[in-house]
Amino acid sequence: MDMNKDVKQLLYKMLNEVNIYPTDEQIAIVNRGRPHKCTFKQGKMYVYTFSFNGDYLKIGKAGSNSKARFYSQHYNPESSQSNLAKSIILDPAMEFYSLSSSTVGDWIKNNVDRIDIEIDAKLGVFTLNLIESILHCLYLPRYEGFKTQRADKM
Repeated sequence: MDMNKDVKQLLYKMLNEVNIYPTDEQIAIVNRGRPHKCTFKQGKMYVYTFSFNGDYLKIGKAGSNSKARFYSQHYNPESSQSNLAKSIILDPAMEFYSLSSSTVGDWIKNNVDRIDIEIDAKLGVFTLNLIESILHCLYLPRYEGFKTQRADKM
């Protein structure tokens, strides 16, 4: 399932099942384009997705006070314990691209698709967590979870 209007309808259906009823203005799907141009809006939370050649690599979340996670941590392998840049550099399947700590961030911005789900912070952190979990189940991102814990076992 591609990230489009169908996903938004599915999210609404699943949220409604647990008595969360967002309006169309409270959830938006934002394609960041290439290179990524991100804007973190006041009063919003985000579930971000990164995909490359149709394969989802990373899906994560940024609460209303997590601007560093949203803007920069996934582009710098030394920025945090778990981030997209570090996962790409450590992935033997990505060796073809000859990426390093100093080049991987720009490579991600220029070659990886980033689509974010923008969520009104008034919907709360449990809504943020649920949307992230739904997207994990839909897209099975390569760099999420331990291989032994995954149903698909990668």
